[in-house]
Amino acid sequence: MFDKILLAVDGSDHALRAAKQAAELARSIKPSEIHVVVAYEPIPIYLGEPNMQIAITSRKGDAEKILETAITEVGEVPCNIHSGILEGNPAEAILEVANTSQCDLIVMGSRGLGRLAGLLLGSTSQKVVAHAPCPVLIVR
Repeated sequence: MFDKILLAVDGSDHALRAAKQAAELARSIKPSEIHVVVAYEPIPIYLGEPNMQIAITSRKGDAEKILETAITEVGEVPCNIHSGILEGNPAEAILEVANTSQCDLIVMGSRGLGRLAGLLLGSTSQKVVAHAPCPVLIVR
């Protein structure tokens, strides 16, 4: 049923819980692969050099740490794990990966690291749920 799972993470507590949930699901249904992705907003070009390069390096470093933490949370699963860091609007990047990888399920946290943490559902997760080509599991 869910042969390809996409796990989208951003370093939030909800995302780490989503990673654990995706791992449990993978252990029980044994999909062929899990895609773990981190997406971050593009760096504004008006920063100029060398500020822009410093910001890019910082964001990529943060994204690599988030990805590493998520993969550690997933742990041993009976399938292939593919990982990636994407620059762009997070919701659009997640949907693009879901479409191009033909994922059967998207797993993500209900709220991310945004400033409006009190919302019931974050704007990224709302956009993904509204436009996903497959079921979406939102983890709180």
